[in-house]
Amino acid sequence: MKKRLQAAQESLANCRNVVFFGGAGVSTASGIPDFRSATGLYNQQTGSRYAPETMLSHYFFLHHPDEFYDFLRGSLYYPDAKPNKAHAALAAMEKRGKLTAVVTQNIDDLHQQAGSKVVYELHGSMKRFYCMRCRRPYPAEKVFSMRSTPACDACGGLVRPDVVLYGESLDSDVLQASLTAISRCDCLIVGGTSLVVYPAAGLVNYFRGKCLILINRDSTAYDGQADFVFHGDIGEVLTEISAE
Repeated sequence: MKKRLQAAQESLANCRNVVFFGGAGVSTASGIPDFRSATGLYNQQTGSRYAPETMLSHYFFLHHPDEFYDFLRGSLYYPDAKPNKAHAALAAMEKRGKLTAVVTQNIDDLHQQAGSKVVYELHGSMKRFYCMRCRRPYPAEKVFSMRSTPACDACGGLVRPDVVLYGESLDSDVLQASLTAISRCDCLIVGGTSLVVYPAAGLVNYFRGKCLILINRDSTAYDGQADFVFHGDIGEVLTEISAE
């Protein structure tokens, strides 16, 4: 393990354009559960007769907004979560000019809180809400201070989170920017993601650089394609391999 960490560190040091592509495992150390692990959100008891995947769909939101917001309040809103070692290591790499972009599947805003400036949010952000009728923006704090399903102050329209729900497409501009960043980098670090959710997981196939590093608690279908694979704590590994 130590030799592989050192080798990855040396390889990373020789790269000038590094991109990080991450998922839910990046934020678990911040107290935010992932989705598909044994203790993840999809395996937790929610008290609802609906599965979490169903409640996070566009159809369910439109037809059951009250239950949708009950689920969001109890399972997806973590206002006290703070960035962890992984977020800090990536922000430090960007500050040094090594990391050019973070592509994330997460919706928690922790990369930005840690100081990262170039962050492509494939699935949006739970920090932002807007009215579906007039597009008026609302901060998460105001939305979650309401006990009922939020309605727009201006027009009465239904307020929704600025996230990609099941049954919706990714934002084309964000997707294209992510593809461009990954296709142009010479090192891609993939961390905290099982790489099973498409189309996001398919972004790895656009990498044409010289060094692919995978960091995840469990194995992924892409392990065999990587130059370095680490099954361990992502914060510890990123801190180690990104050290100057």
